[in-house]
Amino acid sequence: MPENADRKQRGRPFQPGQSGNPAGKPKGTRHVALQVLDAIGDAAAADVLRRVVEDAKGGDLRAAEILLRRLWPERKGRPSPMELPALQTPADLVKATAAIVEAVASGDVTPEEGAAVASIVETHRRAIETEELERRLTVLEARGDTP
Repeated sequence: MPENADRKQRGRPFQPGQSGNPAGKPKGTRHVALQVLDAIGDAAAADVLRRVVEDAKGGDLRAAEILLRRLWPERKGRPSPMELPALQTPADLVKATAAIVEAVASGDVTPEEGAAVASIVETHRRAIETEELERRLTVLEARGDTP
């Protein structure tokens, strides 16, 4: 071993590959800087909230928007007003897809909403397909047609 490597090794409190703390960092331990930032935020939070409320009451629309977004979060979606047939067979899936296309074309739903509903129909199609394949495989195994 070269002299330099020996000197570096002597300065190490632990052997390579061995941790000085085998149990690891305790759960919930946070960096000191984050703890300080939390303390600053906790101390000022009530004052900041009070000021935002006062500004909103005074007509500041941005302050009102901040409060309203916290009190009543935006909805991520809405019910899509379209009639779909019961999805039992592959033929029903074709009818459902046609209903989605018609609803988007007529403007009853947005293209994004239509795509979301079509995705659900596609998921159901895969479930029907999986069930059909499982049924066919069961019949073939019962007849002894599989290797």
